[in-house]
Amino acid sequence: MKRELVFRRAARSEYDAAGNWYEERRAGLGGDFTAAVQNVLDRIAVQPDFYADVWSGVREAIVKGFPYCVYFFDEPGRVVILSVFHSARDPDNWHSRI
Repeated sequence: MKRELVFRRAARSEYDAAGNWYEERRAGLGGDFTAAVQNVLDRIAVQPDFYADVWSGVREAIVKGFPYCVYFFDEPGRVVILSVFHSARDPDNWHSRI
C-alpha cells in the first residue's frame, strides 16, 4: 500500500534549494537531482521499512548519484519527510527536527 508523503517545511525548503543549486551549476542537473530524489520518495512511499533505522525511529534513504539522503519516519498511513540532507552537513541540523 502506498503511503502519503508529508514534508516538513524545512525538508521541502532543502529539497527545493538543492534542486535550484544544481540547476544553477548546469542546465538540466537540477531536474536530474529532482528525479533522483523522486525515485527514492516513490520507494519510501511503498516500502518505508526497507530502509535502515538510523536514529530513534528515523530511517535513512540514500539518493543515488548525489551526496544526499532522505530522512523520514513512518506513521500509520503516511510517511513524514524530515530532511533532504547533504551528507557533508552536520547531522545535528536534522536531529533537531524530531
